[in-house]
Amino acid sequence: MASIGPGVFEIRIHTRVEYRVFYVAKFSEGIYVLHAFHKKTRRTPKTDIELARRRFSHLLRDRRGRREQA
Repeated sequence: MASIGPGVFEIRIHTRVEYRVFYVAKFSEGIYVLHAFHKKTRRTPKTDIELARRRFSHLLRDRRGRREQA
């Protein structure tokens, strides 16, 4: 999901209802789930993409802050 950030991936769950999970797995300490939601239309709503983008940005900022404190 380059529209959210580098290294962000998407899991698509196909059942009677569609689900999506945006996650980052490029960090050695673990996998970060940025957003999971029930998809109601063919297009991913901009609000869901923006939320994941903000969470990814906060994650990067928090990781930088922890490295600087160490």
